[in-house]
Amino acid sequence: MIDRNLARGVFLAAVALAFGVYSLRYPVGSWDRAGSGLFPLMVSGALLAMALMIIVRSRFQKPEPLEFNVKNISLLLVSLCVFALLSLYVNMVVAIVAMVFIAGNAAATYSVSRNVKISLGLIVVAFAFQKFLGLSLPLL
Repeated sequence: MIDRNLARGVFLAAVALAFGVYSLRYPVGSWDRAGSGLFPLMVSGALLAMALMIIVRSRFQKPEPLEFNVKNISLLLVSLCVFALLSLYVNMVVAIVAMVFIAGNAAATYSVSRNVKISLGLIVVAFAFQKFLGLSLPLL
């Protein structure tokens, strides 16, 4: 039996290491003058620290079997594809709402009010990224 918590930690560690190693291709710089590789390296370091905590914690918990729910995985993949297509051909606000409502079907319980709240939160974050970070996002 594969322990779900251990597998989760190992997967996160692998992702963190992959991004951390790839970020070293860019100049890291110093704390005074950060290079383009510093931020991804810091994020991957934080993710690696969380992964190690999950791995250590899994050693002290009762093992839970790893199960794959093909329906939920498919719903999440479809929601990401719909997000990409709608962002390209319509706008990102519609894409965010569609993605949240499609991915919401993968939850144990479906809640329209929860999906609306999540959608509004993500839309606010997207507008903040556009306004304060100057990102060119096709929001409207």
